[in-house]
Amino acid sequence: MLILITYDVNTQTAAGRKRLRQVAKQCVNYGQRVQNSVFECQMDSAKYKQVKSILEKIIDKEVDSLRFYNLGDKYKNRVEHVGAKPSFDVTEPLIF
Repeated sequence: MLILITYDVNTQTAAGRKRLRQVAKQCVNYGQRVQNSVFECQMDSAKYKQVKSILEKIIDKEVDSLRFYNLGDKYKNRVEHVGAKPSFDVTEPLIF
């Protein structure tokens, strides 16, 4: 299933900037960055629960936020891209 992960981390402090880097680093491990704080992640429900738990442990829930959008397996007709930086299909093999 396709999960869209978005985050907003308060970066007014050094600790906030560190949390931002940690959240981004974890998201890169599981998906493709499509905008600065938005990742498309192809994963099953077990992996989703794992990633969600990891990210929840990083953020400060008083000043930061995470949003998870479950687009399911039939997401291709739900996602429309306009503009620069088109994404690639994460389910297709990569050829180098």
